[in-house]
Amino acid sequence: MKAIAPGKLILSGEHAVVYGRPALAMAIDRSAQAVISSAAHDEVSFSLHDYTQENGSFTLRALREFRKRAGTNYRLFLEGELGIRQVLLKPVELFQFAFITLLDGLHLKLDHGMDISLNSDIPIGCGLGSSAATVLSELRAIGHFFRVDFRPDWHYKYSLEAENMQHGHASGVDSYVSLHGGCVRFQNGEGTKVPLPRTPVFIVQTGTPLTTTGECVSHVAKDFATSGIWDDFEGVTNRMEQVLGGSDQELIQAIVRENHHLLTRIGVVPERVQQFVRDLEKSGGAAKVCGAGAVAGDNAGILMVVADAPPIELCRRYGYELTAVRGEPLGVRIIGE
Repeated sequence: MKAIAPGKLILSGEHAVVYGRPALAMAIDRSAQAVISSAAHDEVSFSLHDYTQENGSFTLRALREFRKRAGTNYRLFLEGELGIRQVLLKPVELFQFAFITLLDGLHLKLDHGMDISLNSDIPIGCGLGSSAATVLSELRAIGHFFRVDFRPDWHYKYSLEAENMQHGHASGVDSYVSLHGGCVRFQNGEGTKVPLPRTPVFIVQTGTPLTTTGECVSHVAKDFATSGIWDDFEGVTNRMEQVLGGSDQELIQAIVRENHHLLTRIGVVPERVQQFVRDLEKSGGAAKVCGAGAVAGDNAGILMVVADAPPIELCRRYGYELTAVRGEPLGVRIIGE
């Protein structure tokens, strides 16, 4: 049983979406894949091909005990007693949690062993929704394995519950876009389809941030939770939505620049990345971080670049990886038995 789910790129509204403001995000042509099969053993085995030494087999009893511990840790996080990195301690735990949450949530009975193999061509920890896509591919494959009718609302609910374990207060945009595909305006857990962009989009990998999404969100909240800056973010997103399906690249670039300056103000764009954007803007391009960014170190994950030509030489000078991306109209789906 094989399922895939796309990653996502936030076009406008990162961070603001946490405060109930809109974001625009599109699914991209990078995906996570889950392969589920019955096994002769009587445990649930996880293989994560994108992490070293992240394999393990667990009984259902052990998985349920783990879920209980993770739930306790999450409550302690909400009460300020633990940091978000102390809720889940290893990457495999996210997918253990998602599995047992779906199994027990839908009252499914497993009377044999199961092998779960997960991999992704979405860069990890860089703002492209790798974890949400991988969780959704896992959930979709498991549901199909048990011949459960596909219910998007269930998949969204269980994916978001798992994402909270990793990010603290997930907005839901990653899960929603990976679930449905296409391009959406997302606000307060609800999405509305909008046109995919016609302007060519490049992504630049500045390197994996030192800080997690949850840590960035918590850091920003200390100074900006009640700030009026979120009105400015919402205005930028509304203007981006109005021009998204058009071909006025200069106007789109102006909006991207404004978005970048807002993200810089809330402190999630490291100085080295700011300098790269300044150099890009001198040549007429525009760029902004497309995830949580970072509040420490030099790396900020993925930048979205809108430019007449790919900034190959500039990226080479900074040691950044450059690639083009396209919008993906399809969301999570089964691709093979």
